[in-house]
Amino acid sequence: MHATTPLPDDQAVLKALVTAQQAEIARLNLIIAKLRRMQFGRRSEQWDGMLAQLELALEGIEAAQRDAAASVPPETTSDAGSSSKRPARKPLPDHLPRETVEHAPTESNCPDCGSIFVKLGEDVSEMLEYVPAHFKVIRHVRPKLACSRCERIVQAPAPTRPIERGLPGPALLAHVLVDKFCDHLPLYRQSAIYARSGIELDRSTLADWVG
Repeated sequence: MHATTPLPDDQAVLKALVTAQQAEIARLNLIIAKLRRMQFGRRSEQWDGMLAQLELALEGIEAAQRDAAASVPPETTSDAGSSSKRPARKPLPDHLPRETVEHAPTESNCPDCGSIFVKLGEDVSEMLEYVPAHFKVIRHVRPKLACSRCERIVQAPAPTRPIERGLPGPALLAHVLVDKFCDHLPLYRQSAIYARSGIELDRSTLADWVG
């Protein structure tokens, strides 16, 4: 049983939540399908656990998505020409991260009398910005420890990978799968997009990843 999270009251936020959850459902379905194909011939408790966690997460997201979709009121249409007033700008959703940039006056003292300025208040305005996706490298370091009295050596096991001995992490593989199967973005175009970021991933390499 999943805990119920209160849904936002704002219609725009609800729609954004539904859209985001639909994308997440599609992404998890693709990952699960990919893992099921890769699971064949190398079944293990660790592999089964990974699939179980993904399926549990998918179940929770689908339940939340149904609740959110049911809470979005149907849009009403008005007769053409009934009102020429432009609709009011809706506030930006609260779930978006905020970065605060303060623009303080350069003067700290009044140029008229020389007294120190004190804060009277502030005006706040918001601008919607887009942060392009970026790559990062995760270095998995596994120290080897040796006993100082005997020859015993210990080391943590290597972390699991979505593709055995493969290069991509789970998020990158999911991104390639969603772009290909949900957004219908061919692998050669994905390869060109990655190249603009300085990452050379041939189409054949991406094809090996997605099967």
